Amino acid sequence: MPALKPTSFSAQIVWLGHVPDRTASLRAVSVDAVEATLDGFPGEAHGGATRPSCVRVKSQYPQGTTIRNVRQLSVLSAEELALTAAEMGMEAIDPALVGASMVIEGIPDVTYLPPASRLQAPSGASLVVDMENRPCTLPAREIEREAAGFGARYKPAAKGRRGVTAWIECAGRFAVGDRLVLHVPDQPVWAHLDAARKG
Repeated sequence: MPALKPTSFSAQIVWLGHVPDRTASLRAVSVDAVEATLDGFPGEAHGGATRPSCVRVKSQYPQGTTIRNVRQLSVLSAEELALTAAEMGMEAIDPALVGASMVIEGIPDVTYLPPASRLQAPSGASLVVDMENRPCTLPAREIEREAAGFGARYKPAAKGRRGVTAWIECAGRFAVGDRLVLHVPDQPVWAHLDAARKG
């Protein structure tokens, strides 16, 4: 029996990009299409099969430990990005300023998609949702450079709306305008999740 279930939910890609040099800036460069590999998007500084562990997994590994890279991509929702901008008092947020790899439109609550969900393009290329991408201060710096006084508003406004991190499971083409079909794990939510979160 298949473990992943295709759904009636789909989204259109409205923006694509990559971060060329994360040490210099989180700012992304927009593109019309990408030929994704199993290492992620070509030219993406967050790409690769492995990565050094960071503060996000400090409960599991000493910082700098080599681990599997499930954070190759940053996938955001156009709808959630608009809500973040509105809460900040901005007309819009350029996806490049928040280091986006992909912005999609049409699926509700993208930030809370179940981990292990897939988004599959017409080419067959697909990405796997890792988990919620919690807001940090790096996008705030880029926003502040473009709109002085607004950078500090980003992190609180983006809470629950920062999208997800993801990795490429099947290489292939993603293009602006493509419609991605959502596939979800065909299993119930673990009944003990609330107790586990409390520790």
